[in-house]
Amino acid sequence: MQAISRESHLFGLGETKYYVVVIFISLLSQCFFLGLVGTINYSSALLGGIALAICIPITEVLAVIFLHEKFDGEKGVSLALAIWGMTSYFYGEYKSYRQNKTIAT
Repeated sequence: MQAISRESHLFGLGETKYYVVVIFISLLSQCFFLGLVGTINYSSALLGGIALAICIPITEVLAVIFLHEKFDGEKGVSLALAIWGMTSYFYGEYKSYRQNKTIAT
């Protein structure tokens, strides 16, 4: 609890806004993970993993844009691998869908 109090004093926008940000982020993360569990429950764990993997490049790009972080090699490799994985997954699903469609007709 002392660390949160110390961080709130050092927060540039004030203590009240610090606590608002902390509460908002905790509620948002809870909603995200609840949705992820719902995705796993009603669809598949693979789709839940894909949804979680989509968040990695999105957060990296948003951090570079809004927080002015450096875009170094690790972020570039992470972004490239995540986009490559998503593309190959969705392409495989598309090919499977097309193959099942031709078999059904």
